[in-house]
Amino acid sequence: YAKEHDLLTIVDNTFTTPYFQNPIKHGADIVLHSATKYLGGHSDVVAGLVVVNNDQLGEDLHYIQNSSGAILGPHDSWLLMRGIKTLGIRMEEHEVNTQAVIEFLKDHPIVEKIYYPGLEDHPGYEVAKKQCSGFGAMLSFDVGSEEKANELLSKVRYFTLAESLGAVESLISVPAKMTHASIPRERRLELGITDGLIRVSVGIEDFEDLLEDLQRALG
Repeated sequence: YAKEHDLLTIVDNTFTTPYFQNPIKHGADIVLHSATKYLGGHSDVVAGLVVVNNDQLGEDLHYIQNSSGAILGPHDSWLLMRGIKTLGIRMEEHEVNTQAVIEFLKDHPIVEKIYYPGLEDHPGYEVAKKQCSGFGAMLSFDVGSEEKANELLSKVRYFTLAESLGAVESLISVPAKMTHASIPRERRLELGITDGLIRVSVGIEDFEDLLEDLQRALG
């Protein structure tokens, strides 16, 4: 559709990474990554990555980059290269742990809803299954109220309260109070961002430790 109207298709592939999805193979013109996240993988570098499907786009973006001076320093570049070397094995472990967390959450009476593209009832499941070789490690679940969400956050020990994602450690956040706090509550609710919604970036720790932490916090 975009090509019929001479439009560029731009895809943010941060969550799935090149290991699980390659948008250019599916017709994208430009692919973006927050390399701060999974590509770096260790919460120690701030970087971005742009991949294009033709030389002209590459030259155009290189001109902008050269003009603005937006480049990484040597040490940042080294950190990013080091992280990419372990991307595959990290993504595999991320997803194993995520599946374990989801199976636990499915059976917990406090959890009202789970949002994850690897679940068959997710609206993006069929597209994700078709395009991706894995579903990643980002999930959200609703515990029903702000009070229950606050109680959960006060009790977790292995999950770090933070807005970021994609590193070796597991992170947890409440979008209504953190990433989406600036949006009026009425609009947040329209978007499905309830006061009891919890977002999790599952890390690569021993999943039994993560499940024990959630069991205690939700108990």
